[in-house]
Amino acid sequence: MVWEFILDFFKVFVEGVISIFYTKNNSNNMGGVFGGIIEIFNINEYIKLFTDFNATNPTVFDWILFIFGIILVLTVLVGLIFITILLVTKITNRIFSKETNQDLIDEIARLRSDLKRSQKEKERLLKYRSKGKEKLLGIIDEEDKENHINKDCRFYKLIKIDEKYKNYNPVSLDTEYSLENICNDFRLFAAKELNLYYDLKTVRLFFSALAASRIIVLQGISGTGKTSLPYAVGKWLGNDATIVSVQPFWRDRSEIFGYFNEFTKKYNETELLKQMYEARYRNELFLTIIDEANIARVEYYFAEMLSVLEMPSADDWVVDITSNSWNNDPKLIEEGRFKLPINMWYVLTINNDDSTFALSDKVYDRAIPISINKRAIVFDVGDKSYSKNLKITYEYLEKLFVKARNQYKVKDENIKLLNSLSDYLIKHFNLSFGNRIIKQIVEFVPVFVACGGDELDALDYFLANKILRKLESYNLAYIRNEIEGLITYLSKHFGKTHMKESKEYLNKLKK
Repeated sequence: MVWEFILDFFKVFVEGVISIFYTKNNSNNMGGVFGGIIEIFNINEYIKLFTDFNATNPTVFDWILFIFGIILVLTVLVGLIFITILLVTKITNRIFSKETNQDLIDEIARLRSDLKRSQKEKERLLKYRSKGKEKLLGIIDEEDKENHINKDCRFYKLIKIDEKYKNYNPVSLDTEYSLENICNDFRLFAAKELNLYYDLKTVRLFFSALAASRIIVLQGISGTGKTSLPYAVGKWLGNDATIVSVQPFWRDRSEIFGYFNEFTKKYNETELLKQMYEARYRNELFLTIIDEANIARVEYYFAEMLSVLEMPSADDWVVDITSNSWNNDPKLIEEGRFKLPINMWYVLTINNDDSTFALSDKVYDRAIPISINKRAIVFDVGDKSYSKNLKITYEYLEKLFVKARNQYKVKDENIKLLNSLSDYLIKHFNLSFGNRIIKQIVEFVPVFVACGGDELDALDYFLANKILRKLESYNLAYIRNEIEGLITYLSKHFGKTHMKESKEYLNKLKK
């Protein structure tokens, strides 16, 4: 009898499941999803079966089998419910989940990037195909010869650099220079040789920025000379700056470091990677211009550089180039890893308009921003002397920075004013500046003074461009009165004639 009961119990359950999908015309069941569920949970039928079973005076063994059957049915039922819920959830998520417009834009950009790479590979293959006939005739150009020699090497450009600097001797600096001389000398050179004019404060800010960060942001309206400034510095040093033109579809590290092509088994080396590799062999100063950096998202393609250059020790400035190591890889790529050159700076030029992306705090906090919003006044050089192709080594420049920090430490009274200002900003704006800003101030301000500038002017610059700029993310309508109070605070503690840039910036925010 117990087996008959279990079969009847299962029969009610199975008929309910079947009725979800199929119902006989002469059946009393409603059919469909709801009808099937009602039949599965037909309590009256289950009670009737239990009553009939109990009337048979079952033994203990029968009751054990009875309980086992009930548990089995319930397990199947729970499993079915779980599967149903899982399917419904997946279908619902697929129906209602939508990609944002930015996600679609980023995906299109990625596809364009992949298409560009594929096009380059296509052009390269077509080039070799067109040369096939010439090669059969024994006609091989110089590039083909070098490719043939290095056919088993995946880094064609970097290997050539290894060969170039096999017997290289680092340059030395014979003339003694001060930081003030450097600023004045470059300014005269740019005006006389390149017809580029810069005000003295901008030049001092640029060379002081070299002391505080490897990343410099030149920002402002188009046509004010943002790109030409580091370009002119490279010309003056006799070591041309590398210009990297950012494209809108840039989104990952491959735009900086290149990538390994699985089809050709060659590494696509970028011009920037080549320049960084060469800088490792030399001791001069290297400038790389990331031109129109915010036409794409800097936080995407430059993310690894932002993180690595943040490390306090240059020994930790190491990036992964490849996932493995080949025997004939370039000398300076060890186990697929490359150490970034300590003598290279990265200058990001950005335009502040609707066609570009805004830089995040992640970039601004790590970089030294310099605003160039107007052209400098043309001045006459006259018969003043200046240097050309000045070979300043990294070691010498770093020596000048250390000397400036020892000679022009930030005054104790100004440190106290900064601490007091920090308390004021926390209290009234919930705004603070951390250890990174303090470190940059300590490294930047003494060098600015050594370049011929004023200490309070340097602090004013830092306050306006590194700290107060964070107020732009606030609801200015609610803090207008607080801004007015901050202006009064600056005049009271720093003096009415000081902190002009910060006051001008705050007045601009009020409007």
